Amino acid sequence: MAVRATVTRFPIDSDAQEACGIPWGLTVTPFAAKDENGQAPVYGSDGHLLPRCENCYAYFNTYCELDQWAWNCSLCGTLNGLSSEAIARYSRPQSCAEMMSSFVDLEFPLEGSEEEILHARPVYVAAVDLSSSEEFLELTKSALQAALEALAPESLFGLATVSHKLGLYDVQGPIPVVKNVFIPQDAEGTLPIELEDVMPLLQFLAPVDTCKDRITSALEILRPTTSWARTPPGTDQELDGVLMGGRGFGMAMEALCNYLGSEYGNTFALARVFAFLSGPPDHGPGQLDTRRYGEQYASKGEDADRALLPEQTPFYKDLAAVAVQAGVCVDIFAVTNEYTDLASLKFLSIESGGSLFLYSNTDDSTLPQDMYRMLSRPYAFNCVLRLRTSTEFKPRHSYGHFFPDPQYENVQHIICCDSYATYAYDFEFANNVGFSRHSSEQPMVQIAFQYTVVVPPEELPGSELLSSSRGKHSIKRRLRIRTLQYGTARNLNELYDSVDPEVVLSLLVHKVILASLEEGVREGRMLLHDWLVILTSQYNEAFNLIQYKNGSSSIMGQLDVTFSQCPQLQPLPRLVFALLRNPLLRFHEEGVHPDYRIYVQCLFSALEPSSLHRAIYPVLTSYSTPDKQAYPRHSLSRAALITSGSPIFFLDAYTTLIVFYSSTADPSLPFPPPHDCLLRSTINKLKQERCITPKLIFIRGGQDDASVFENYLIEEQDVNGTGLTSVMGFVSFLEDITQSVLEYMK
Repeated sequence: MAVRATVTRFPIDSDAQEACGIPWGLTVTPFAAKDENGQAPVYGSDGHLLPRCENCYAYFNTYCELDQWAWNCSLCGTLNGLSSEAIARYSRPQSCAEMMSSFVDLEFPLEGSEEEILHARPVYVAAVDLSSSEEFLELTKSALQAALEALAPESLFGLATVSHKLGLYDVQGPIPVVKNVFIPQDAEGTLPIELEDVMPLLQFLAPVDTCKDRITSALEILRPTTSWARTPPGTDQELDGVLMGGRGFGMAMEALCNYLGSEYGNTFALARVFAFLSGPPDHGPGQLDTRRYGEQYASKGEDADRALLPEQTPFYKDLAAVAVQAGVCVDIFAVTNEYTDLASLKFLSIESGGSLFLYSNTDDSTLPQDMYRMLSRPYAFNCVLRLRTSTEFKPRHSYGHFFPDPQYENVQHIICCDSYATYAYDFEFANNVGFSRHSSEQPMVQIAFQYTVVVPPEELPGSELLSSSRGKHSIKRRLRIRTLQYGTARNLNELYDSVDPEVVLSLLVHKVILASLEEGVREGRMLLHDWLVILTSQYNEAFNLIQYKNGSSSIMGQLDVTFSQCPQLQPLPRLVFALLRNPLLRFHEEGVHPDYRIYVQCLFSALEPSSLHRAIYPVLTSYSTPDKQAYPRHSLSRAALITSGSPIFFLDAYTTLIVFYSSTADPSLPFPPPHDCLLRSTINKLKQERCITPKLIFIRGGQDDASVFENYLIEEQDVNGTGLTSVMGFVSFLEDITQSVLEYMK
């Protein structure tokens, strides 16, 4: 569980918080195997026996004062009695994880019989869009072949197809058999028959270990609906040719969720549905009107950046709730360059605990690699995340892909959580008093994360392997707790020195996404610009860099917009500039596709701070040879390339990795870099650490088209080579901030 705060020294009171201009909050990556310093938790058992405060319900931790019979809560100060069992436990402190570390992971007893627990198996269902092209289906087949390699042998797998029909495949017999149900064209229609009556669920879900070859055979016979029209007259498929077309995705997904839900808690503890889409749902319930992209908002004079961000129907948000109740997590893989309205579809994935992937074409798609990567890494499910604080302050907002508990404040439910998924909170003071100035009472934060994992049989201790359960997966419920103590800043200088700019960026991204969704992209841009103006003016006042002349509004002194006296703040102007140039906040008329903007919103709002930093302001490194790094970091400008004199540049933009050989590079340098060099090993390491597969591009300056690389050099004023400043460069941006600060301070 990695936790990073925007400031490691908290503001002393609400006046200090107001004066500093820095967002106050933190990010948490709850299922990360280690903390932000690389330390693993101390593992233990009997999580249900961990004492809890009678007042605030915080868990006992190493910061609590403990005497023989009682303990003081480190969050609220309440004195709590200890049970006789706890007194006996804590007389042997080295035997208790919670006495050894403030970061613990404790096993929790499961409810239900051992037989039910040991019978749970991982369940995966692929829903493949057949209203597509041959190329799309070939890519999807490759992705599912990769998935079959990544799945545990004991997993159950089901194959379904979606068009104007919903097809269920039985692959447990000698040859694959498909049974189809027609999806009504009407948006209010229902399926004529229950799927359980079409094919019993346990006939649909096939064991991967014994049926992998037959699943592969079923994949091979998949054909797009466009090929169905070419059927000879008089054949059984003639009707299909007449009714060809239509993508009844909404009805199909609803039916699959209800179908799987009948075995939730019995056959499986979590089912994952992989939905492969090649275009917008346009048939039956859940169909989307894609005409709103194009002439509709233009004819009404609407702001496209505002009109295309909200969902047009609550169907998929409601369907996500159905999926959650059925124990189903949906991952959407959209491979399309046509408008698909991901603004409406995204809720089905992110609110059910899944992911949203977008690929603009089939040629260079990383879908198979992403599929394998996603299924190879561990994940937790049925998670509950709870953040508690000491009494002086409290969480104000929470951000991330979860749904809030309807009953309890600051409790978030996460259906499926991998080791990359990150959430954010910002804080506010609970009263006007603030924190005590005594060092004995420091701000406290406690994060509790209760989760379930499926443990393969080889990871179970021998004592847990009953002869009847050998070869079966086991369900484990665990409780991970991290308790942190923070300092307080005595003045603004101390507070600014404790800033973590990457976490500040994370909070800002969440806030501007929210503002964009509610008020439009223009409002999100204004919010970000105004924040930097206010921060700059407050910094200048805090460091007494400017004075007002004889009580008038005119200002003396040199305004500092680069934060030259505070290294921790210096990255912020560049990060804000880069965020304003990012597709997240660029205007529709600049060519930003609305679906791509939604994809970027979903990706950015789940990334941990360091990854988000690279995605917004890429890391540019130079090499003198493929085996020798020259400089670890350059600004994103042509000037930096020219002045460095290095022949090779490596740009890491998180989703894209670019190796660029300058036009003046020595022709004897091997291109592309050899597989056994330092640059290649750096690339391979970065690819391994990513939650998605970055696209790798090699460019030879002067010979290849370098525009994809040059587009990342955002600090140039003359970006498009026309001599016109159509895009504001970084120097111009700082001049604009200077003028805005002077206006603000008048």
